[in-house]
Amino acid sequence: MKLILIRHGEPDYSIDSLTEKGWREAEMLSKRISKLPVSAFYCSPLGRAKDTAKATLQASGAEAKILPWLREFHAPVDDGISGTKTIPWDFMPGYWTNREEFYHRDLWFENERMKTGPVKEEYGKVAAGLDEILKKHGYERDGRLYRTVPGSDDTIVLFCHFGVICVMLSHLLGIPAPLLWQGFFLAPSSVTILEIEERAEGEAYFRCKGTGDTAHLYVNGESASNSGFFPRQTGRNFK
Repeated sequence: MKLILIRHGEPDYSIDSLTEKGWREAEMLSKRISKLPVSAFYCSPLGRAKDTAKATLQASGAEAKILPWLREFHAPVDDGISGTKTIPWDFMPGYWTNREEFYHRDLWFENERMKTGPVKEEYGKVAAGLDEILKKHGYERDGRLYRTVPGSDDTIVLFCHFGVICVMLSHLLGIPAPLLWQGFFLAPSSVTILEIEERAEGEAYFRCKGTGDTAHLYVNGESASNSGFFPRQTGRNFK
């Protein structure tokens, strides 16, 4: 089974939609994804994700199921400076690299700042939602791997956001979410692909074949957007 995770096109957050460039990205993306034998499309309820999916769904003659938990990961935490709330990956390197718990898959939830917001609870909702989808397509979570019940060769596509994609990768691959949030960049309209591998009968695990791919932009002479990088010495929403 192939799992394709797509970040929305370049966003205009002020209207929860896309910039002019973002609409071009979505159109180029559609020419790539609509050629695939997709079994099911799923989409965030937020406008920028739904607008990114439009061209692909029209070209495919398909509809997407809207899933609330696919919205951008929403678990505000204390910023550690002014007492206001921020997203749980707006941390300065001097802070998070010196917290050993961030490097452990089961302990990062216990960080002092992570505990000031519903991070663990929201992570659990995303993990449960993803596992529900995977079970519908033939794979049931069992501890840290998946059981083929009965398995499938389906291709499923999810249109969503940077933060929640990192949470899904964390759940599937056992990597602490903070390391993905802080160490990876997924350009707008980028494509991340995982395939499940059954090494032993009935036992399966995901392999990531590529993250943040923007080949559909490159072949059309369109540069990838940097929307989502943090400006120097300031934090802003990366969603």
